[in-house]
Amino acid sequence: MHMVEWLEKNIIADRVRQHTAVSAQRELDEQLVARLHRYANNLGTEDGEKAITARIDELEHESDIERLLEANAAALALTGTVLAGTHHRRWLWLPGVVTAFLLQHAIQGWCPPILVMRRMGIRTRKEIDIERCALKVLRGDFDASAQAHDNSASALVQWTLAAVAR
Repeated sequence: MHMVEWLEKNIIADRVRQHTAVSAQRELDEQLVARLHRYANNLGTEDGEKAITARIDELEHESDIERLLEANAAALALTGTVLAGTHHRRWLWLPGVVTAFLLQHAIQGWCPPILVMRRMGIRTRKEIDIERCALKVLRGDFDASAQAHDNSASALVQWTLAAVAR
């Protein structure tokens, strides 16, 4: 089974992923697997371990789709309210639409901005956490057997994803 298909079936299932276009989701998953392969290929070198540590640090600061959706919604709602107060009441449609989208997302796990954000490559917190945890497994933070496993990058990445899924 292809690693991306295995990833889709075994690791991540949340409402945002369920409402993401298959092509966009597959692209995000392929990017994750490619990144893990790149780090697995460099495992065992000093630069490889430094690269993993640097990537983990980046992931600690990566904003997830929920945070960006909430921040953008707040900015648009505030802008609409200010414009309604300073220019014309008709600007009240903006916070009305934005809050309706937020309610829709809270209830269904989907709203129109999610489609755009996912195509832009913005990931869920769970997807970010899986990459961070997989990198820590590759680095050997949890179990020395990751280094003792088959030296091929593919086998190591698949073993790592399976370990993260447990």
